Amino acid sequence: MREKILTVIEKNSRIDLADLAKLLGESEIDVANEIADMEKEHVICGYHTLINWDKTGTEKVSALIEVKVTPQRGMGFDRLAERIYRYSEVEALYLMSGAYDFTVILEGKTMREVAMFVSDKLAPLDSVQSTATHFVLKKYKDHGTVFDETEHDERQLITP
Repeated sequence: MREKILTVIEKNSRIDLADLAKLLGESEIDVANEIADMEKEHVICGYHTLINWDKTGTEKVSALIEVKVTPQRGMGFDRLAERIYRYSEVEALYLMSGAYDFTVILEGKTMREVAMFVSDKLAPLDSVQSTATHFVLKKYKDHGTVFDETEHDERQLITP
């Protein structure tokens, strides 16, 4: 039942409990208890709303920053990762395989604000060897949701 619940609420965390239970063929009590257990166990870590900020008057800049580091003796990457993810600007942090070690995803009001974060806070950290910042120019799809999907008229054009 867990996997089924997670699959549904990952796409729609606002689904009504009664609707979810009916969809899964389970009782509301069982589904509610399972969700509560998963929240306690930190399987479910939060509920988020996906917003297309381009449709609002709010200016936001998203950036992906590649960070190459030297792991700390006895700590590996975890200690440095904790220092980085504690910054309020950091939306996500991933340990990567390949040419660099971390991907840092953050949002700022301007490109300059993001650049200042990198130059003043991220790059000076001990163990950071290099960074490469990539600004998101346009989001087409995020968390499985397509932004600005245009409807195509499939009707055939008839001319006299």
